[in-house]
Amino acid sequence: MARRRSMMSNQFKEELAKELGFYDTVQKEGWGGITTRDAGNMVKRAVQIAEESMKKDKV
Repeated sequence: MARRRSMMSNQFKEELAKELGFYDTVQKEGWGGITTRDAGNMVKRAVQIAEESMKKDKV
């Protein structure tokens, strides 16, 4: 099964993981070690950041 290329940079994903409190898991086990809930929360937070950025750009 082919892996998809990530839409988020590794740096951004690491920042989100730190903010959400599971970066230690990423360091120990890699991205495959995080829970589905953590991954979903990471995507939710990325969307929030993008929406906030879009609002700032409109003003």
